[in-house]
Amino acid sequence: MGSCIICGVSTDGHICETHEEDVVFEFRGSKPEQLTPGRYYQGSVDGFAEFGVFVDLGDDVTGLLHKSEIPQRLDALDWEPGDDVYVQVDDVHGNGNVDLSWSIRQSEREFRGMLVDDPDAPSDAELPEDESEAPPAATEEEPEAEPAEEAPEETEAEDVETEEAAEAEAATEEEAAAVEEPETEAEAEAVERVAIDDLDEYVGDDVAVEAEVTGVRQTSGPTVFELTDETGTVDAAAFVEAGVRAYPEVEAGDVVHLVGEVERHHGELQIETEDLEVLTGADAQAVHDRLEAEVTERASPDDETLLVQDADIDVVHADLVDAATEIRRAVIESRPVIVRHTADVEGYVGGSAIERAVLPLVREEHTASDAEYHYVDRRPLDDGFYTLDDATKDTTSMLEAADRHDEKHPLFVLVGSGSTRESVDGLGLLDIYDAPTVALDGGYADGEAADAADVLVSPTQHGESPVSTGVLATHLAGMVNADVRDDLAHLPAIPFWGDTPDVYAELASEAGYDADVVGNVRDALALEAFYQAYEDKREIIADLLWDEADTSLVGHIGAQFREKLETEFETAEPHLEPRGVDDVTFEVLDVDQYTHRYDFPPVALLLDALYRERAEGDYVLLGADSDELRVRSTGDVDVRAVGETLQEELPEAGVVPRGAQDGRIEFLSGERDAVVDAAVDALAEQFE
Repeated sequence: MGSCIICGVSTDGHICETHEEDVVFEFRGSKPEQLTPGRYYQGSVDGFAEFGVFVDLGDDVTGLLHKSEIPQRLDALDWEPGDDVYVQVDDVHGNGNVDLSWSIRQSEREFRGMLVDDPDAPSDAELPEDESEAPPAATEEEPEAEPAEEAPEETEAEDVETEEAAEAEAATEEEAAAVEEPETEAEAEAVERVAIDDLDEYVGDDVAVEAEVTGVRQTSGPTVFELTDETGTVDAAAFVEAGVRAYPEVEAGDVVHLVGEVERHHGELQIETEDLEVLTGADAQAVHDRLEAEVTERASPDDETLLVQDADIDVVHADLVDAATEIRRAVIESRPVIVRHTADVEGYVGGSAIERAVLPLVREEHTASDAEYHYVDRRPLDDGFYTLDDATKDTTSMLEAADRHDEKHPLFVLVGSGSTRESVDGLGLLDIYDAPTVALDGGYADGEAADAADVLVSPTQHGESPVSTGVLATHLAGMVNADVRDDLAHLPAIPFWGDTPDVYAELASEAGYDADVVGNVRDALALEAFYQAYEDKREIIADLLWDEADTSLVGHIGAQFREKLETEFETAEPHLEPRGVDDVTFEVLDVDQYTHRYDFPPVALLLDALYRERAEGDYVLLGADSDELRVRSTGDVDVRAVGETLQEELPEAGVVPRGAQDGRIEFLSGERDAVVDAAVDALAEQFE
């Protein structure tokens, strides 16, 4: 039996089942069946094929990393034959084929240790030979004494002389030590404090670094501390013995004074720790102040202007600056940025714009080739609210990352959600764990949610009318990263299904996107937003919005969108039920009976299309399914207020207003007819 190099529990080998995915293995077998599925292995690129990458894992053992497992296009992968890579073994087939999957960690330092998977060893999780024993102590070893020759017997007088000589020698050594001690302390104090950004000039020298510990990981050999000062980040390795935690009192968030020798480890700078002390009081505060001053300066947007002047957006200018500052700060502090957006055109335009702005900043801040997949994540939402279910999923993932990889809690950026009371519980859960949030919503926000997010950007909170969320988020992206403003110029024109405001149509045209191309992009995006709604679809969305905007891809998908929408439109329109109340025209669509609810287009998009085609005068379109009512109206109606009225009139109908003024109404399916009738009457009154 051995002990786990990460948590220390007794186990067969040197890694427990809980932490097996936190280490990488060197495979020393010669047969595929000797591999262990689920483990991460170090390999080397053997070659490329149209369908993926072949990776050598050991002697005569090669696996296939299929292109579907790679989170980017195969031709964009910066691997070359012979490169060391890291992959996970998914399955080993009876014919010897090995299925591999992607590893987001593509350097040894990103794992918490390296072990050996050797079929001939006592276990399949052994320490590498050079780490199986601790290195020799720093003190010089005494030369081994040679056997003494047999001496003649000493006389009593000789014994006395020997004792006196020994006493005199001891006294001399004590005096020498007393003299040398101050010199040793002075030498220690003389070690120069160096900024992390300047360490490459001190390779081979002892230096002192004062910094915050931003991460701690235990490897199969040393403990590695990630240190961050006002200039950069570096790893410091401290060794007690193989797999044993050095300086166990030091945790992430501590401020330390570290002395050690600067070396290069696998091509990267690293400090070999000789002494480590946790700073407190004024010393620690001085380091914090230096860090905060530098982060604050760097986090401020380089360009705070809007992409183009728009009075409707200008009312939230200060809020946009605050939001951009929070996003830039997260990147600087190595805090992942999680973009949560609605799965529609507005959400994909806004979420992708922010992603486009953040990715280059992450690449600049982190040298690892896979950093953009680690520090930026875009996760579409199933609904327009950030529910407790969404927050629970995010919190679970966040806490696991913190526990396994000592990762900081992310900044959550909510696009098109987070501004109504339905999101308060979800935002509250994130707040309990001190995960910062930014909510951005062009639609109606309500007072209950105003204080739930750390930063809320919504024109309605300033008493102004709603705007396009996609437009709002694109302006934010331009503040986050001024270098991508040209890439964003056409995006604000895309979310509009009717007439595009001249200012954004002109901006898109100047960027090479005329009205036809913009319309094609919008249609294609709407279709792709529906399918695989929970996936970010990073590459195909990027192709639609940027790389392929004038090619067959957009045209092909856009044509499918129009064909599917037209078919559903023609199916639903004859089944609209007219209702006249005073001078207001009502039409009701029974969504359950006269639409294909689980196929494209989604109900909301179909209702929008029907409304645009038929809206004239005082007109209201109601889409009613078994337990939900959606409203489209030419009048300035308040759907939440209607829902609250129905709650009083129909106490047994289980009516629940969802969202703000432009929300929807939920109810018990058995009360559908009563709810629709009451809603028609209540809406008619709002036109008076």
